[in-house]
Amino acid sequence: MKHRIVVAVTGASGSIYARQLLNKLAGLKEQVDQVAIILTENARTVWETELGDRGFEHLPFPVFTQHDFHAPFASGSGRYNTMIICPCSMGTLGRIAGGISNDLITRAADVVLKERRKLICVLRDTPYNLIHIRNMQTVTEAGGIICPATPSFYSKPSSIEEVAATVVDRVIDLAGLEQDTFRWGE
Repeated sequence: MKHRIVVAVTGASGSIYARQLLNKLAGLKEQVDQVAIILTENARTVWETELGDRGFEHLPFPVFTQHDFHAPFASGSGRYNTMIICPCSMGTLGRIAGGISNDLITRAADVVLKERRKLICVLRDTPYNLIHIRNMQTVTEAGGIICPATPSFYSKPSSIEEVAATVVDRVIDLAGLEQDTFRWGE
């Protein structure tokens, strides 16, 4: 079965992760049936600030605004099996943990959790306060996966893109997609 994936990009720092994730998903077409993107206004601002471009205007997948509740994944009947929030702001995490579906991101996350599908939250913020930790616990207990954007260095990355790829490759693995990447001990 091919994957149907929603990727939400919030205004948290870490646009490089979102760009690399979307590029990687575009290259995995044989495993992915559909990718839909939710891009917040803050995500657009942060992307342009951090990456110095407006690449979000030329993404290879349909893009929805955070208030488009007519998106197919706003309902469990849409049958999207995975949602990746990358990067995931602590505000978004808190609203998901609290069951507050006030925009398309939190509504889609609520749908994914209630349907017992896969939710991956790529948190970039640090350090964590107790509220963050409790929200991570709540989302984890509800079935979500908390994947902090913490790079690894086993593969000896030599550029910022390669460092970011260590996180993105982990997210791709968590989503259940096959890829060629560094594997410990191989």
